[in-house]
Amino acid sequence: MIHAVIVSDRDLETELGGTLLFRRSVERRRARTTEDIFRAVQAGHVSIVLLDSALPEAAAIAAQLRRDPITRPMSIAALGRTELGLSLVGLLEAGVNAILPLPPGADWDDRLTRLVHIPARKVIRFPVSFAVGGGRGHGEPFVGRAVNLSVHGLLLESRLPLGVGEDVRLSFNLPRPYGGVRGTGTVVRLAAPECFGIEITSVEGDGRVRIKRFVETPRPD
Repeated sequence: MIHAVIVSDRDLETELGGTLLFRRSVERRRARTTEDIFRAVQAGHVSIVLLDSALPEAAAIAAQLRRDPITRPMSIAALGRTELGLSLVGLLEAGVNAILPLPPGADWDDRLTRLVHIPARKVIRFPVSFAVGGGRGHGEPFVGRAVNLSVHGLLLESRLPLGVGEDVRLSFNLPRPYGGVRGTGTVVRLAAPECFGIEITSVEGDGRVRIKRFVETPRPD
């Protein structure tokens, strides 16, 4: 069972009632402050904390959860409202694992499930240096360079000004013998000027399996 803590000052059932979050197999708790969240943690297992990005103190709450050793390992997602634009960057810098956009898209439930079962602290990130080709939606292509890689994301250097929440097409070749990878991703953070955190949301064929083999293969020191 998923145990979700929803931090918001509004009833979100209208927006999220059709998602996994409101199924019978999910236990939901409402919270408004970090004290409410800590009470929920003490009362039982918490699978994920969902922060409404409309809360002015959402970033401060995320930062406080990351500072406390009890709540630091938990997955934290922000419910991203597109009208807030780049204010979502502050949430990612405060320690939020990912942005789940509102209104929910077709892949919303899959992304929530990954966040519940694969906390970011358990994801192996491997330093890399290889070219990445891509495209913005149906628009202009871009080229960049990956500087780290995990099964679910990569850090991309590119001169093209990508925005948080933007969907991109991705294409890159792993070192031999792992082969090429094609898929799609979402920009989830601006790590630095011309440096973007990309969540890999879908991969063609067995590409994600090959990424996993690559990042988990022991290498000489």
